[in-house]
Amino acid sequence: MKRVDDFRLKFGKKELVPIIVGGMGVDISTAALALEAARLGGIGHISDAMINEVSDRRFDTSFVKDKTRLYKYNINNSDKTDIHFDLGHVAEATKLHVGNTMQAKRGDGEIWVNCMEKLTMNAPRETLRVRLVSALDAGIDGITLSAGLHLGSFGLIEDHPRFRDAKLGIIVSSVRALQIFLRKNAKLNRLPDYVVVEGPLAGGHLGFGMDWAKYDLATIMAEIAQYLKTEQLDIPLIAAGGIFTGSDAVSFLDNGAAAVQVATRFTVANECGLPAKVQQEYFKASEEDIIVNTISPTGYPMRMLKNTPAIGSGIRPNCESYGYLLDGNGNCAYITAYNREVEAHPNAKTIAVMDKTCLCTHMRNYNCWTCGHYTYRLKDTTRRLPDGSYQRLSAEHIFRDYQYSVDNKIALPE
Repeated sequence: MKRVDDFRLKFGKKELVPIIVGGMGVDISTAALALEAARLGGIGHISDAMINEVSDRRFDTSFVKDKTRLYKYNINNSDKTDIHFDLGHVAEATKLHVGNTMQAKRGDGEIWVNCMEKLTMNAPRETLRVRLVSALDAGIDGITLSAGLHLGSFGLIEDHPRFRDAKLGIIVSSVRALQIFLRKNAKLNRLPDYVVVEGPLAGGHLGFGMDWAKYDLATIMAEIAQYLKTEQLDIPLIAAGGIFTGSDAVSFLDNGAAAVQVATRFTVANECGLPAKVQQEYFKASEEDIIVNTISPTGYPMRMLKNTPAIGSGIRPNCESYGYLLDGNGNCAYITAYNREVEAHPNAKTIAVMDKTCLCTHMRNYNCWTCGHYTYRLKDTTRRLPDGSYQRLSAEHIFRDYQYSVDNKIALPE
């Protein structure tokens, strides 16, 4: 009976355990989690989501405080067009986060960074360029482009000396998305080194509409594999979304996937950035507790626990401190929804905003409990403690279970 360890992800002469830990932001996929995956011979992602906040927590910088102080005058103003990030700060924060993680890397694996296009930051092109360039400058092994089509992202770094050295990949959820990406970047003569194919059971933002349940990962993988074969393109495909056991992973590896990307089971790892209290909410969740909604200002549906505190919260937008989702005109869908409710309830001390959420603030406070479809199965991966809580797991335990388990079995902790 085959195990994940019977396969290898190959880049040239380099071979890796074909297990990739997804890049969950904001600092949920911590450096410690990514480093464990790399130490064990696989690949770990960190995320550059809200990078200034991550830097302040990790390295005691004051980027958020400085930005808040600079734009304090605008806190009660609904017009956020004046608010911009100091790109020097974004570059410094990225280099601190990525650079220190790379310096700490041990083992034969790699560290990649997940970079969301939807973090527009009131200057989409300029900030994305700085984020990408700074990660390359800091020595990152690879960059995974996510949350967007990234039609111009390769072009932003084509002059960087590591443009053809670092591994560059993209997440897609359809063959059409990949076709468009490849067509737009054809003139650069630079194919992606890998493509992550994310199915509808993934956590967080989904690359589908609210009809996500009509799709399945295996079918999308087969369609993209056939397209690449027809075009005679040799690009490794990485299956992602709903791969809960080693046997799940083997089924994709046996059918041509070069690797699998997993995340849900690592949300309850000791090395994960989720607070322990929140991890217990993940353990306790039932299948009925997991929903897909459209409260994200990005416009993408998002999967989360239905008791997530971000749902219905009417907190004031805090773009002066964060503002990562402001578009190029200083707009965010949450600001519009918040102002509508304030106008409708002028005398209310607190308001509820049901259709959108202040994603920046809630992600920063770990109050947006995004999750994968199979989160309700996490309780079956561990032991119940005498006090009724569930035992958290080490990242190594979870990684090794994926790597060596057979027959859909899950190894419980000792």
